[in-house]
Amino acid sequence: MKTWIFVLMLTVAVAAVSAHSKSRHKRTWIIDSFTIEEESPGPFPYPLGTITVDKKYLVNFILSGSGVDVEPIGVLSIDRKTGQILVHKKVDHETFPVLRLKFEAKNVSNDKVDTRLGVEVKIQDINDHAPMFKPPNYETTLNESVPQGKLVTTVFATDGDDESTPNGTFDFRLVSVTPKTDNVEFYMTQNHYTGHVFFKGCLDYEKAQKYTLLIEAKDKGEKMQLSSTSTVVLKIIDHNNHLPEITGQTGPAKIKERESGVEVLRLQVSDKDTRGTPAWRAKFTLHGDQENYFKIQTDPNTNEGILSVMREMDYEEQRFRNVSISVENEIPYFSCKVINPTSQGLWEVETFSAGSGTRSANLPKLYPATIAVEDINDPPEFLPPVKEIMIMENTKVGTVLGTLTAKDPDISFGSSFHFIKGEDKDNWVNIDPNTGQISVAKVMDRESPLVKNSTYSVIVYVVDNAEPPMTGTGTVILHLGDQNDNIPLLQMDNVNVCLSDKESTTNISAVDLDLPPYSAPFHYDLLGDIKGKWRIEPNYGTTVNLVREKNIYSGHYELQVKISDNQGFGLVQNLSVTVCDCTVTLNCHVQRSVAAQPSVSAIGIMIFALLLLLAVLLMALLISCKQKKIMIPTDDVPGWCLISSNIETPGTDCKIPPKIAQTDLTENIVKTSNTMEVQNGISTQEMMLLNGVHQNFASSAEQQMIRRSLRRSSTRRSYRQINNYDTMDSMSRNYSTHYAEDLHMRQALLIRLDQILLQLQSPQGELGDYEPHCYADEGEPETGQNLDTISIPELEFRPEIFTNLDFQFNKLAAVCKPDLMSRIE
Repeated sequence: MKTWIFVLMLTVAVAAVSAHSKSRHKRTWIIDSFTIEEESPGPFPYPLGTITVDKKYLVNFILSGSGVDVEPIGVLSIDRKTGQILVHKKVDHETFPVLRLKFEAKNVSNDKVDTRLGVEVKIQDINDHAPMFKPPNYETTLNESVPQGKLVTTVFATDGDDESTPNGTFDFRLVSVTPKTDNVEFYMTQNHYTGHVFFKGCLDYEKAQKYTLLIEAKDKGEKMQLSSTSTVVLKIIDHNNHLPEITGQTGPAKIKERESGVEVLRLQVSDKDTRGTPAWRAKFTLHGDQENYFKIQTDPNTNEGILSVMREMDYEEQRFRNVSISVENEIPYFSCKVINPTSQGLWEVETFSAGSGTRSANLPKLYPATIAVEDINDPPEFLPPVKEIMIMENTKVGTVLGTLTAKDPDISFGSSFHFIKGEDKDNWVNIDPNTGQISVAKVMDRESPLVKNSTYSVIVYVVDNAEPPMTGTGTVILHLGDQNDNIPLLQMDNVNVCLSDKESTTNISAVDLDLPPYSAPFHYDLLGDIKGKWRIEPNYGTTVNLVREKNIYSGHYELQVKISDNQGFGLVQNLSVTVCDCTVTLNCHVQRSVAAQPSVSAIGIMIFALLLLLAVLLMALLISCKQKKIMIPTDDVPGWCLISSNIETPGTDCKIPPKIAQTDLTENIVKTSNTMEVQNGISTQEMMLLNGVHQNFASSAEQQMIRRSLRRSSTRRSYRQINNYDTMDSMSRNYSTHYAEDLHMRQALLIRLDQILLQLQSPQGELGDYEPHCYADEGEPETGQNLDTISIPELEFRPEIFTNLDFQFNKLAAVCKPDLMSRIE
């Protein structure tokens, strides 16, 4: 059915503003609106209405605007002659609720606008949209412990029709709930476009784990109502609304005394909550175990309680132990029970939650358990475990120090036992196995490295006679008293003192292993000829000053010092003092030590010299086998000489009478070897030469004196050096035996050279402390000093001895004994 409504409101305003009588009057028409029902089925076109104007001349009607030449285009048109408006197609209210147009009437004669009107066409809404849920379906979760009246979820819907009309307004309705249970009821409230879902009663996971709610949204259309539905899925989360119960136990329920870390019992638990959830997992509590002998924990797989013993228990103290065990869940317990499902408002229910109130029926129940303790053989015990004994060091062997005491707590296993000595690092004590008597087995020394803080420990054992035997352990601590059985000793027996025009000092210190009052402070006394040379300041203390007086010069000195402890107990000790120029050598003792010890290079040189000597011997042997005579070289042979004399040899400017007897010569050689070895670090090769020479020309007694002197001078050398000297000594003797006659004259010259060296040496003086000597290559010496005459003892001459002499020595022989040398030509 079509409804045509035409409302025309006409307002005519006439204005006469012309002063002339021929002026025209103009009329204006305003049209209010027309109405079109949306989605009208036609047939098209159909008339909407006619616009008429009062005119006395012909006009043309023109319509423009929305619905004509503006979207939606082609909906309306107007008859230019009659002013009738026609509708040509459907219009959607939700897209174009109003069409606004402009109407004009033009004079046909001059085509001027006579009338202009505004036209409004309203599109009348119809119920062509149903309410729609956004989103179409819902899903939510709820804990079963949530109390009634709480919001379950909220739904939302919209309607495309005009919300100011019944077509665009709607209501929510809860259509159905699946499954239906007697413990809960759902209901809804609405606020315009939203609907809120609530519940009454008590949620119970065991009755329903999921609810499906069907909700409808239906509009209020007058001719017809449109609707749509949405599904709400509510999942119930299980909570702890069932208490766990201990249903039984398995296991021995007994332990052996001194046993720990073993399982005693397993407790079985039942719980109706969902397996594996915090509402099902058990949590056990132990009661009546203040000493913490036991521990209980949950088996994660079976939910059983495992009771274990953690501390050793003694059968003699307690033969059984009673404990109680309770069980709860990991989350608090909650309960809800429907009392009266009322029709108005919320239901009448009874609830309980842990922490909000207490009810005796819901408290955890205590499960009693008895643990028996079994007796086993206990080891005997020392009384006391540590026995301390005071004793003086050096106590006589066999002295009784005390007696060990022990007890056996087990009466049923017997009480006989015996003693055994354990660790005794130096075997100082004896233990009687039957009586436990402790006695001295060895003289004890408080200064032993095994003694710590004047105490010495011995481990002892006591063993019973049961099967199997048990052993107890104890300790004997000996506190050793000190005696004055040690003397103070020099920390260093060699020191250095700097050479100076004034007095100079160095520190000397001593140590005593005894404790006060048997040790420091010490008393120092210098012995021997020390007046005006050496003194000690002060002579009382641990470290004192050794003073060198002004008339002591550089060199090496041996002093004797007596050091006594605080009780006067002491000993005379040797102190080596080296005086040197500290401006040249900061540490003369270090320098001397280095010189006194052969280095690797020195040993290498010695080996090379030995090999060279063997090579010379071999060459000499080959030459001696030849019959060829060796010519005496002439003066024009370059470089012939016995020994190079244009060098500065060690010595001082002190003069010794040049004529020295053979016996004095031997003594001087011994003294020179000692002095040169100790003070100047004479080389090993030089000492070997002196040793070989004087063994061939000194008497047997003198040879022994020389060897003793050489050994004394080598007391600070290593054992390897002495062996090297002995080896070289033996080789030198062998060489002299085979070639004594050949080298007789050469050795005689070497003895004379030793005399000259001895003349340069002064007692207690450095061999190098001398003014440089000037030597001339040719001619007379500048000082005018005459050279000493070389004397060669008369021996039986045999010409064949010259066959093994080198050309230099032949040249000298030709000068000294020309008559003898002429015989071999």
